[in-house]
Amino acid sequence: MRYIEWAVLFVISGLGIALANFVGFQVGFLESLPGVAVLLIIAFLGLVASKLIPVKLPIVAFVSIIGLLAACPASPVREFVIESTGKINFTAPLTMVGAYAGMSIGDQVKTFARQGWKMILVGVFVMTGTFLGSAIISQVVLSLTNVI
Repeated sequence: MRYIEWAVLFVISGLGIALANFVGFQVGFLESLPGVAVLLIIAFLGLVASKLIPVKLPIVAFVSIIGLLAACPASPVREFVIESTGKINFTAPLTMVGAYAGMSIGDQVKTFARQGWKMILVGVFVMTGTFLGSAIISQVVLSLTNVI
């Protein structure tokens, strides 16, 4: 994709995140825009870094590293980054991620159906195992730290 296409997608995503934050968590649209802008700038810088730095890492790794550097105590923009992104509820961006994931696999449903009942069974076991594994780890950690 060209950078202009990415920028358009980022703007659409940003508006979707701000709208989800407004509708779901009653955070004012204009109040959440600085946080959305920070998240989108970090994502765009991660995209650019993945193209310029000759290290074979996924874009998510570059975005995570840049986000960590922007919020670390040595960063001059730390306070602004933390304050502005603190107004964005964690699940607001997931609305857009879920929508993109649904659109990306929408044309692959027939391929999935051709795999047969075995694939559905494997999918159910994977999701159940992931959920139970996460629940067990959470229970152990929360019990060890005396939170519950």
